[in-house]
Amino acid sequence: MQHRTVHDVMTQGVVTARPDTPFKEVAGLFHRNDITAVPVVDNRDHPLGMVSEADLLRNEAVQPDPEGHAAGLRLSPHDRARAEAETAGGLMTSPAVTARPDWSIVEAARVMDREKVKRLPVVDEAGRLVGIVSRSDLLQLFLRHDSAIREEITHDVLGQTLWLAPTAVQVTVHDGVVTLAGSVEQKSLIPIVERLCRSVDGVVAVHHTLGYTTDDTDLDLGKSLTRGMVGPFTPHH
Repeated sequence: MQHRTVHDVMTQGVVTARPDTPFKEVAGLFHRNDITAVPVVDNRDHPLGMVSEADLLRNEAVQPDPEGHAAGLRLSPHDRARAEAETAGGLMTSPAVTARPDWSIVEAARVMDREKVKRLPVVDEAGRLVGIVSRSDLLQLFLRHDSAIREEITHDVLGQTLWLAPTAVQVTVHDGVVTLAGSVEQKSLIPIVERLCRSVDGVVAVHHTLGYTTDDTDLDLGKSLTRGMVGPFTPHH
């Protein structure tokens, strides 16, 4: 089973700003490159933070309404200083939350969700910027064709990993949703089949109507088999 990594989907040749890049020049970078955020890097290309459109718009939000209908947005002293900053170093959100090229798509998505960010600068082992990955980049995973998903499940998961007979489990895939039908030898194998299929790139959900020959879930032998199957699988050639 092959899983796409951050390196596979990230954008290389990243547009960046320096801490002393002026406000208007940052806005120009957004406009000229059709982007909504830039990493701020030091002279060794180490990410220091991120400046987004929201950071620039905060400057307008703190200004009083020209018509006098409303006062400017009330902010903490720290946030007001950022809103009134004149350079990328003052505007940026820091420290930068970064990713590594060899991360899985799942790992990058979890970090984005946990840190509430829309993009991650990608750094090498020395901490230098090598790319940037966004939410939309990660969503490319779900553009994978149903036929490719079905082929990987049938060949790699069921055949080479679990060594099931070709006719044991029938696989259909529609819009990334996998449906499994058929029968396996032990009942304890069903959740393993389901979990491995769910881990295939591009799978949205897995449904099954799988039957079984032997209910081994209450037997010591069944527990032993389950523990053995949960560990790493070595394909047989």
